[in-house]
Amino acid sequence: MPGQRLARGVARFLTGLGHAPLTEFVPGGRLRVDVISISAKGEIWVIECKSSRADFTSDRKWQSYLAYCDRFFWAVGSDFPEELLPGDTGMIRADSWGAELIRMAPETRLAGARRTRLMREIARVSTRRLLALNDPMGVSGAAF
Repeated sequence: MPGQRLARGVARFLTGLGHAPLTEFVPGGRLRVDVISISAKGEIWVIECKSSRADFTSDRKWQSYLAYCDRFFWAVGSDFPEELLPGDTGMIRADSWGAELIRMAPETRLAGARRTRLMREIARVSTRRLLALNDPMGVSGAAF
């Protein structure tokens, strides 16, 4: 899937920046972000990967993601028409192998209680996924 390839390149890029990225994360409600990442300073970034104009224009939920991050970015391929992206969001150019920061997203600090809940949930999901690699039958119950 094109979006998953972009997410892989974004995760590699973020890891190089000292972040801890997690793909396919549910921050709340019926939302699912492509990549959520925690910086070494504890900043939470959300990155939505869009592989085409149609993929972008059909996304009706992206503004809901703003409540779950300090910075919001779009990750798009080299042929994506960047003029479609809102100017008050960050932009990353990506492919399967890596990415490049084109425009830094403005910072909007999360409330302390939401940050604490998100950090806890990111840790829980990450741990369950790691455990599933070693013992796929041992991790059951809640989705991760």
